[in-house]
This record gives sequence, C-alpha cells and structure tokens, in this order.
Amino acid sequence: MYSPVNFTLRSGRVLVNSPVFIPAGHLSRIHTLPGSFVLVPPWRRSDQDGDCNAKWRRSQSTAATTASTAPVNVRGETIMNVFDRKTKAIQRDRAAIAADVAVYDYVKKEIGYRVADRVKDVSRKFQVALDIGCNRGFIAPHIYSDMVGKLHQMELSRQLLDQSQTSPEVETVKIHADEEDGLPFAPNSLDLVVSNLSLHWVNNLPGLFRRIHECLKPDGCFIASMFGGETLFELRCSLQLAESEREGGFAAHISPFTSIRDLGNLMNRAGFNLLTLDVDELVISYPTIFELMWDLKGMGENNAAWSRKLHLHRDSMLAAASIYRENYGHKDGSVPATFQILYLIGWKPHPSQAAPAERGSATVSLKELARMDELKKKLPKPGKIISPDADEAKE
Repeated sequence: MYSPVNFTLRSGRVLVNSPVFIPAGHLSRIHTLPGSFVLVPPWRRSDQDGDCNAKWRRSQSTAATTASTAPVNVRGETIMNVFDRKTKAIQRDRAAIAADVAVYDYVKKEIGYRVADRVKDVSRKFQVALDIGCNRGFIAPHIYSDMVGKLHQMELSRQLLDQSQTSPEVETVKIHADEEDGLPFAPNSLDLVVSNLSLHWVNNLPGLFRRIHECLKPDGCFIASMFGGETLFELRCSLQLAESEREGGFAAHISPFTSIRDLGNLMNRAGFNLLTLDVDELVISYPTIFELMWDLKGMGENNAAWSRKLHLHRDSMLAAASIYRENYGHKDGSVPATFQILYLIGWKPHPSQAAPAERGSATVSLKELARMDELKKKLPKPGKIISPDADEAKE
C-alpha cells in the first residue's frame, strides 16, 4: 500500500528495506546526522559518476511502468490491469519469512475475528467453505464444527499458506493458487466463501465475484472484508503534499481502494441477493510515519501497482513525516492511521429466500408513519375482528 523506500527511519536509526531494484553495492557513503544514520544512494551524490547514475535511475524508474498495463477485454467487459500479482506474491513471501512476522498481524487478526463472528451469526451449518486469500489464517481459528463441516484455505503466497493457522475442530485443506486465475472448484460446490482483507489486490474484481457466485450452491453465502477508500488517507495526503513541495509533483504511493457504493453495484451485477454492506473504522496510533510504513511492509501491504514509484526521496519522506505530525498528530506526538473496513454479505438466490412483496400490495401508506402510535391502537386484539366501516372493534 506504499512504495518500497531505500531507507526507513526507526528507533533512532535507518534500516535498509533491501528492495530488489537496487543492485548490490549501489548503496554507499554513510552520512552521520544527529542521533541517526542515513544511507545515501549514488544518484543523490554529486561526483563524477553522476551522469551514469542518473541514466541508471531513469531506466529503473520506468521499469514498473513499461510492463503491460493496457486494459483487457474479457466477455465484452474492460478489465483494468492495475496490480502486479507477481510482485504482490513476492512481497507476501518476504513478509512471511521475517522472524517477527506475528508482530504485524494485529489488523488482519482483529478483522478476521469479526468476519468469523458474522459467520457465527448465521443460524445454519455450512458443509463446505472456502477462505480466499487466507494469509496466515485469521478466520480459521474461530471456525468450529457447528459452523462449518470442511474448510479450504486458498492463498497466493506459499510461505504464508505454510504458516496459516487451521481450525481446532474442522478439517482444513490448504490450496496454493491465485484467485485471479480462477477458483479450483466445480459450479454449485461450495456452501460458504469468506475472505479477509485480500480482495483489494484483485484486478478483475467483477470477474472474481462472478466465479464465487458460480461456485456457490443455491442459498450459499459470501462474506468478506476489504479495505475501503478512506484507508490511510492521512498517509496519502502527507506524501502528496511533501512530494509536491520538494519535487514539484507527486506519485501514487497508496494503492487505489474500492468504495462501498461500487461494491454494492458489483455484487448486484454478479447475481448476489439479500446484500448487507457496512463500514467500520480502525484508528491506530504510531510514534511516527516511519513506524507506520515499516508495519505496512511487515503486513505484506506494500504498494504493488504497476505505476508505483520505485523509491521515495529522503527529503520528501522527512517532509511527509513533518506534515503528517502537524496536520494529524496527537498531543503526545504520535500520529493516527485510519483503516476503513468494508464488510459485505451476499447470498446466491434460492426459492426459499424472502422475496419482496408484490407491487401495490401495501395496506398502509408511508404518509401514515407519523401516526404510527395511533394506528397501533386500532390493530385487532386476539379473538376480535375490525370491520372496515367501523372505527371500533366488535366481537
């Protein structure tokens, strides 16, 4: 959800994120600042190699945008190719092999519990369930035998899938696959599909919704959570203002998110019925912008858009930290980060589901809502009948 940077300030020192686009040996010249160390890449130097470094920097800065980002026409519908799925798989693998990977699970673990709680609210048992983008398994630990008969976990990253937690009571099958390539299930074979904070990286979201609808049995349920459009708006605004000031323009460091209105339209088009959409917000405080960016990297939520900027200048990053603190900071010096969570529930149509009443069958006008208390008094009591022409009940 943010572009990889060549250095990250944390705990009074600078750590190198080791992005793959930096050749070995190209970070040099350690400059000492008060209480910190800064690794300066060669294109920030003014020596005899400046021209060569500038050419190398320009070639690398355009590497991500030279990939094919042209829209693809599928079934007469234009699909935008926004995210690099291979890069996202690499980012998740790197997050998974970190020694302290569990430290960064706090957001997804909390939302995974809330998704499982919505499954629990349904008063029926789902025989076959699928968790799309299971990550390290944040829904499965809260799934029990009275809720699901068999659970399949599907994940893009092999490293995360190997670490995924399973249900304590339900048989769990792990599947290494990319949801963009299709779901490895036959039509009408699933009773429940869930997903926790993973669908925001899918390019063809309408197509995925259609495949989920196709794989669900009639009266099957789809429950998911996604990051909403207001997620990390503080970080987005701070980076844009800082880059505009220091570089005369800005790049997109935060990936685009879906609005709740668009989600409702997409689910309707996919054929889902009885939709339920709601919004929640988590506001988490961090010491500075740098801890926030470090934690996003630890979550595997780095920016994976094709148009991402490959590096963030030191001056721009320090300016963004100052802007963030001045515009959004707390009195104690910490800064908030907002995570907007969209929850969606949809059902595959079935004759047993509640249907809307026929047009014109209403017996009370909406104009009478203001007189609801008076109308309640006129309702018949058990064992009594109200005549249409009488104001009072007769035996």
